[in-house]
Amino acid sequence: MKKLKALALVLAVMMCMVGFVGCSNSGDEKKDTDAKTTESADATEEAVSEEIPEGGTFTVGFDASFPPYGYTADDGSYTGFDIELATEVAARRGWTIQLQAIDWDSKDFELSSRAIDCIWNGFTMNGREDEYTWSRAYVDNSQVFVVKSDSGIASPADLAGKNVVVQADSSAEAALNEEENAELTASFAQLLSVPEYNTAFLNLESGAVDAVAMDIGVAEYQIESRGEGYEILEEKLATEQYGIGFLLGNTALRDQVQETLDEMMADGKFMEIAEKYGLQDSVIMKEDADSNTAASSEESAEVTEAAQ
Repeated sequence: MKKLKALALVLAVMMCMVGFVGCSNSGDEKKDTDAKTTESADATEEAVSEEIPEGGTFTVGFDASFPPYGYTADDGSYTGFDIELATEVAARRGWTIQLQAIDWDSKDFELSSRAIDCIWNGFTMNGREDEYTWSRAYVDNSQVFVVKSDSGIASPADLAGKNVVVQADSSAEAALNEEENAELTASFAQLLSVPEYNTAFLNLESGAVDAVAMDIGVAEYQIESRGEGYEILEEKLATEQYGIGFLLGNTALRDQVQETLDEMMADGKFMEIAEKYGLQDSVIMKEDADSNTAASSEESAEVTEAAQ
């Protein structure tokens, strides 16, 4: 009996020792895992704000069917106001530019996955101020309605009972879904969405819809390229500003791009490109380049201080 009790005691002690070692190892493994997770998080945080070195690649995400800001030319190349601005910035900084046409609905995934360095293509800042790190606003834009000239529609109120189309995930769609426009939107027979504005205009031309809600710069370009038969309603749906959207926290790259844009504004290249696309009257980034750079640096300092 005493031998059995002694044996049981030995076994119990051995089990406790095994358990202790197991718990100790588990704890060590957890510490290692936590350390690796922390290191990974720190690395990600550090990588959020990073410059592109000379000789590096600058990947710009844009909608290839959004003239005059970014679109596919007849020869298959990418062109447009924003495309030329980005190309000039890259050339001045010694970067290789990569123009990445994206599905506009997937722009946030493209940016967060680092497939692109920025979203630069008539990108509305209003309502998204806290979602991205922004350049300074450079174009003032409004949301308007385009109708056929012989439609008899003279104001948004005349769209009651009519079919209206927008581009999916566009500023016009967002404006029509805002509370202040709820009554107007509810008066439509239908509010439809399509992937891009060429399709929207084909629907308007065929009579499938009665109006297109869209950016004024794009509207003016579409009307000019399509000839007579369309007009923009005088009463605007909303006003907004365009900026270049970078990954939230990436002030370093934003500052590089903004500095070069300021140089382009100072030496006239910015306005030369704007005039080429008929957007000179919409440009609002006309402040002194030195004050722009100072403001950008001050904002960067505030972001750094907040992070600390």
